[in-house]
Amino acid sequence: MSTETPTAAGTAADTGARTPEAAGIITDARQRIDDLDGRIIGLVQERMAVSAVVQRERLTSGGRRVNLSREMEILAHYRDQLGKPGTALAMTLLELSRGQI
Repeated sequence: MSTETPTAAGTAADTGARTPEAAGIITDARQRIDDLDGRIIGLVQERMAVSAVVQRERLTSGGRRVNLSREMEILAHYRDQLGKPGTALAMTLLELSRGQI
């Protein structure tokens, strides 16, 4: 039988914390992360929609759907700001935004 005391924010068992105080802090931080993730997902969806406009206009004007030099700029920007994992993140964003090639 557990001797952990539930708190308004959650329990130590729910969070992996060893004290109710830490459990509360972790629960609050997780809620903030969930809120940020929701905003990030919304921004990614917005980015995908804007990219679709760019691709459509480029194709309509006789250009290619993908502009590799622009993609290289984006990869460099993410790498410069976030390090090597930023490159992987940018690749994922580009893949989501360009659709199937």
